[in-house]
Amino acid sequence: MDDNRKYQFSWDLLGDINEGRPNLGNLTRVEIYRLMQFTLRDVIERNFGTEVADQIFYDSGKLAGKAFYEHYLNPQKNLNDFMNQLESLFKELGIGILRIEHIDMDKGELTLTVSEDLDCSGLPENGFEVCTYDEGFISALLESFTGIAFEVREIDCWCTGDRTCRFLAKTLELSQEKL
Repeated sequence: MDDNRKYQFSWDLLGDINEGRPNLGNLTRVEIYRLMQFTLRDVIERNFGTEVADQIFYDSGKLAGKAFYEHYLNPQKNLNDFMNQLESLFKELGIGILRIEHIDMDKGELTLTVSEDLDCSGLPENGFEVCTYDEGFISALLESFTGIAFEVREIDCWCTGDRTCRFLAKTLELSQEKL
């Protein structure tokens, strides 16, 4: 750990839930999670602007996705087995219902959806996507499995009137060529 940082991420920061919450356990309500997420986002945006807030949430999602991969996922040899394991974990942990719509690894593209998404399902329509953290999270999961960097962008969101979040993942090289 860097001695100059108080909160450099490690799984130890999450603590021992069984010891610390013997009566309440690891369960809480979604609105409490969202309260933390959206107040934090608001403060970051007020102090540093929307672009910086979005980048911080994307980068945080990437850090979380990498840690999640290392902590929760068993090594898999092929993409289908990896995606099946990921679908099961998303549902089991209440993150959302993950589905793969399209995979073309020759083109370096995947399209996937997350229904009942922890971050936005049920929020009012606001005309813009809000799942920036999820973009980074999914990017890190794909990169951790494949060893290839991915850029992930949400293309449909509950907050834009869709009833599922849809993400387009492209290998970073392909993503930068299209920009």
